Amino acid sequence: MSTAEAPAAFELTDLVVRYGKVRAVDGVSISSPPGRITALLGPNGAGKSSLLGVLSTASRPASGHVRVFGHDVLTAPVAARRRLGLVFQERTLDKELSVERNLWFHARLFGMQRSDARARIDLMLDLFELTDRRRQPVEDLSGGLARRVEIARALLHRPNLLILDEPTNGLDPTARAAVWADLLRLRDRLGVTVLYSTHYMDEAEYADEIVILRKGRVVRQGSLGSLKSSLDSSRIVVSCADDDAAARQLRTAGFEPLHEPGGVAVHCADPESRIADVVRALDVPGLTVAVHHPSMNDVYLAAAVEHESPGLAPGDHREQPGLPHEHRQERMSTQ
Repeated sequence: MSTAEAPAAFELTDLVVRYGKVRAVDGVSISSPPGRITALLGPNGAGKSSLLGVLSTASRPASGHVRVFGHDVLTAPVAARRRLGLVFQERTLDKELSVERNLWFHARLFGMQRSDARARIDLMLDLFELTDRRRQPVEDLSGGLARRVEIARALLHRPNLLILDEPTNGLDPTARAAVWADLLRLRDRLGVTVLYSTHYMDEAEYADEIVILRKGRVVRQGSLGSLKSSLDSSRIVVSCADDDAAARQLRTAGFEPLHEPGGVAVHCADPESRIADVVRALDVPGLTVAVHHPSMNDVYLAAAVEHESPGLAPGDHREQPGLPHEHRQERMSTQ
């Protein structure tokens, strides 16, 4: 089968998940070709874990279709499950067992032959730099090393899709960075497809595709570059001793300046090419000029505003006083 004919690594079509009268997932349709990383980004209650629960065959949908490499999770759950590797948000290793014994337990659970399991365990220990710790009890490991063991365990039976629910929750910055180095290496060296949920906006930037969820619905989706460029909010920011004078001079020169907390902003598609024109238009004391491009935080806030106020065009959130503060009350982080 050629790459063009290969089934999607995962495919969700009009997925609905209900808890009583509440729709935790409300008509979500997303998919990914093999070998890519997809992030589900959103606050608590966005539907991330509910979506992953159905995809991992742990729960059933109210309606919709979910397939893993062509296997329907309802009609062929065992076949779908064999293509999956799961890393849960909660720690699920047996702390009293050694690293190696935890891996052996998983191998037996999946019915792996002893010789195959031994070779695969050695490979995973080497891949995740755990060989020297194979006989060490899990309870003696740091949080970052324990997470590495969980990822190694999830890959033991050769799954093609790795699903992780908040994979770096509770880890320090160094351990978080190590986890992401591991996941990127899995994609690049082994071609593993990765789907993960997160509320860290900086972690969403590791993904090839970012899906922003709010209240069970997809509100924005795309690559990091396409999401940022869709905001049309790249700008030159001018700071000086007299912002009003700077704004007047810029208007005289044909620009459309806007006052913002950092100074006076001139929005343009390619600010680097216009910065010299802006400087030439200004004759004000204490002048400093900087270029700003949209951040993942800007993308999320724009999606939040558009979801609450569908009539707003992308970028209109800049004109709504107080909205950024309001939406930062959700459990999101840029750390």
